[in-house]
Amino acid sequence: MNNRRELPAFANEDEEAQWWYDNREKHAEEFIQAMDEGRVTRGAMVRRGLVRTPTVAIPAQDFADAKALAEKKGISHETYIQGLVHEALQREKQLVG
Repeated sequence: MNNRRELPAFANEDEEAQWWYDNREKHAEEFIQAMDEGRVTRGAMVRRGLVRTPTVAIPAQDFADAKALAEKKGISHETYIQGLVHEALQREKQLVG
């Protein structure tokens, strides 16, 4: 599936910059949706400063369980674990305030 955006022809860089600025909220929403759907590569997210790569020790059985569940969902274990962490943090933020 090709989700590349068709860009208009720009007369110059200023016109292009203005177009990106004027459409920034729409692009941000689309980017978040693509992330949620697993269509954004880690490299793209790193280049945009949206992710960090920490080293976290996970018990072997928890890691095996995460890999098995991710496989059943048809996603990578990295994406699955990232989602779990994100969801848990959102819950904690609501509880702690």
